[in-house]
Amino acid sequence: MNSTTPPKLTLHQLIMLVMSVYVVIALLIRELVPMNEQSRQLLDQIDTGICFYFLYDFFLRLYQAPNKWEFLRWGWIDLLASIPALDWFRLGQLVRVFRILRMVRSFRSIRDFIHYLFRDRANGTLAVVLLSSVLLMIFGAIAILYVERVPEANIKTPSDALWWAFVTITTVGYGDRFPITTAGRLIAAVLMVAGVGLFGTFTGYVANFFVVDEQEQSDSDMQILIGEVRQLRQKIEDMEKKL
Repeated sequence: MNSTTPPKLTLHQLIMLVMSVYVVIALLIRELVPMNEQSRQLLDQIDTGICFYFLYDFFLRLYQAPNKWEFLRWGWIDLLASIPALDWFRLGQLVRVFRILRMVRSFRSIRDFIHYLFRDRANGTLAVVLLSSVLLMIFGAIAILYVERVPEANIKTPSDALWWAFVTITTVGYGDRFPITTAGRLIAAVLMVAGVGLFGTFTGYVANFFVVDEQEQSDSDMQILIGEVRQLRQKIEDMEKKL
């Protein structure tokens, strides 16, 4: 019974999934969409953080590999993909190569997740909800920086944008940062509606998790009772045979 149970998605795998999907979308946006300096700065900051986590993943897998040299035959590509593509490296066209390698690496993580999703749809659904929330927050922050470029805007820095996107998608809405352009308000509306739906789904999943857990406990108790009844019946039959 346990041999057919799909492995659980670990927190590390979930983080890698979120980052992998982000890397693919961010690279496409960077290449296809014109952005202002603030938006590019936000992308670079997030990209640097992702690179450090990819480095952690690389050394973790290297440490766990039974044969280090065998792992490094292909693992060096992951190492190159983890190099931050920042201007102060002065690497010129190599920056684009690193980004492409990072995207190729990300496709592998996404492929593995798709296989997992079909094996365990319940936990896969939770992963999709968390993934969607993080990606909406990040790209909502990028979008708001792009449209809020008027002098009287109060969302001016990447940290302002990320904070605003977080409180908006969680429907907290402190009001310390808010969009003033029509496009910015449309983005806010999308984030709020998406936040209500995503966190509603998450709440339902958590409630269902406890219900299923109680049901499994009840089933386990029932199996124990059935076993005890069978043992008593066997003892009674043995006593009848002796009489």
